[in-house]
Amino acid sequence: MTDTSLSSAPRTPLTLLGTGAMGTALGRAWLAAGHPLTVWNRTPARTAALTAEGAVAAGSAAEAVAANRLVVACLLDDASVGTALDSAELAGRDLVNLTTGTPADARERAAWAEKRGARFLDGGIMAVPPMIGAPGAFVLYSGHRDLFDEHRDTLAVPAGTEYVGTDPGLAALHDVALLSGMYGMFAGVTHAFALLRGTGVAPGDFAALLVPWLNAMAGSAHQTAERLESGDYTTGVVSTLEMQVAGTDTLLRTAGEQGVSPDLLSPFLELMRRRLADGHGTEDTTGLVDLLRTS
Repeated sequence: MTDTSLSSAPRTPLTLLGTGAMGTALGRAWLAAGHPLTVWNRTPARTAALTAEGAVAAGSAAEAVAANRLVVACLLDDASVGTALDSAELAGRDLVNLTTGTPADARERAAWAEKRGARFLDGGIMAVPPMIGAPGAFVLYSGHRDLFDEHRDTLAVPAGTEYVGTDPGLAALHDVALLSGMYGMFAGVTHAFALLRGTGVAPGDFAALLVPWLNAMAGSAHQTAERLESGDYTTGVVSTLEMQVAGTDTLLRTAGEQGVSPDLLSPFLELMRRRLADGHGTEDTTGLVDLLRTS
């Protein structure tokens, strides 16, 4: 006999503020899972895709907030959140902010919400809209732990959940740190393809070599973490900073030969040289983390 208690259990109703590309993707996932959904958007016509699938459109943000205890904001920026919720009654509400912002934005918004009687959770979405509802998408959350625990199942419908701490700013900080790592990788990929552009090497053939190489190198992040935690930057180092810096001239001369600007590589190579000049030749590149810190 099949236990249908879970499938027949009522789903938590919620309000979604913001029905742009990401908001619409989130809303569709909740609707598909059977969650009653109230939506609001500054441009009302943009709620049509979700109302066609069963959502109820509110005439104002205040009306949308009044409809449900759980309120999710996915708006343009932090200022948009403040503007949208300025006239809303937040007392007793659980506000989950999935709007992109800085750690300081999140902390200030948390204090703002709590003064108005709401519990607050900030989130950083690690996905693009087509990934919502599919494996691999996840959202970083920080702030009110009880709010997260109570609504974890609902929040997990569109994407996996990762709670990173009670400091409301930690989700945004993790978000930006992960994106920074991504853009650093993009910079290297861009330079690599530029080197081969016009040589007759098929980009697809090169990508078949590049992707597994980058995957293999990505594991070094664990070693960097271990060194930062221990404070020992030299034990077990295989490729020393002195050795790596000695090879940078080849990278730069090759770029020159291929007619490729070194703009994407030069800042990192210069940091390596500075760290070496400070007497850290037996380290790997872990010490560059400390060199980047300005305070």
